[in-house]
Amino acid sequence: MRALKHDQPVHDPARIASAALQGFFNLAQRWGLTAAQERTLLGSPPESTFFKWKAERTARRLGRDVLDRISYLLGIYKALNILLPSPRAADEWVRKPNAAPLFEGQSALDRMLGGSVVDIADVRRYLDAQRGH
Repeated sequence: MRALKHDQPVHDPARIASAALQGFFNLAQRWGLTAAQERTLLGSPPESTFFKWKAERTARRLGRDVLDRISYLLGIYKALNILLPSPRAADEWVRKPNAAPLFEGQSALDRMLGGSVVDIADVRRYLDAQRGH
């Protein structure tokens, strides 16, 4: 592994984990998520682990599943802010009922809270399709 100045590895798991958790908890605040919803979106880590992450916004490393989930969620956040006219509209969209077949009248948040990483990925793919990607 190559090293950067100050002897930090290029792929430092702690730096990646900290950036991912900071991004996730900022998004969760904007979307007004409860702790239970946050845990579900992160793949239901043990409560003690989750609350440590939330308090410290850091970890030694995050598993691939958690990183994938956060990546999809940040992609959803970005897509919404591109597609919708204001940050407020983007933040509110996740809670609004949606008539698209994927959602069957539920909100995107309801879909994402299904618990599977696929539920989150499906919302991301839906928004990417709306963007023409």
